Amino acid sequence: MSADARNQVELTAVLWAATEGGFTALNPETGTISEGETEAEALANLTEATELYLEEFPAS
Repeated sequence: MSADARNQVELTAVLWAATEGGFTALNPETGTISEGETEAEALANLTEATELYLEEFPAS
């Protein structure tokens, strides 16, 4: 198994339409949240926010 495969974690993304337009995405395991104009943008922003969070606070 490669080092990259060992470092992968499956996390949840909850996505909903924001009342002001666009979308909000939440990762409940870390509490990270992000927004975007499209579903794809919100999920990409959430991925980045969650990666940064996990760099600071690694999962055990």
